[in-house]
Amino acid sequence: MIGLVQRVKQASVTVEGQCVGAIEKGLLVLLGVEMDDDLAKMEKLAHKVIHYRMFSDENDKMNLNVQQVSGSLLVVSQFTLAADTSRGLRPSFAERAAHPEKALALYQAFVEYCREKGLVVETGEFAADMQVSLVNDGPVTFNLQV
Repeated sequence: MIGLVQRVKQASVTVEGQCVGAIEKGLLVLLGVEMDDDLAKMEKLAHKVIHYRMFSDENDKMNLNVQQVSGSLLVVSQFTLAADTSRGLRPSFAERAAHPEKALALYQAFVEYCREKGLVVETGEFAADMQVSLVNDGPVTFNLQV
């Protein structure tokens, strides 16, 4: 499971001209689900996202997590993160990306897990053609994998 996590001042996702999710300060999580992912990997990644210290403290050190700064999450499914790009000039999804049914179930479980931990979580629309807007704060971006 892959989470491309960006610290944002604001982020939103639009589908067919309608905003379906938006946050202010927090994290934009582009979530990629791979074939061998399961609930244990989902929980491990969600825990890491929630507790990863990406926000600055009073000494300008990255010592605070999203909960400690009262931030929110915007979680957007991103199957292209699971692409094999090691060969040629076109991505391949056959070897690593989870089938849509499995990816949807783990995406929904990830969102619910984060909500159960007390976070405000907004989402995109699974498998939709989405437009994502953000103001990356820093910029700070981490590729978290489990």
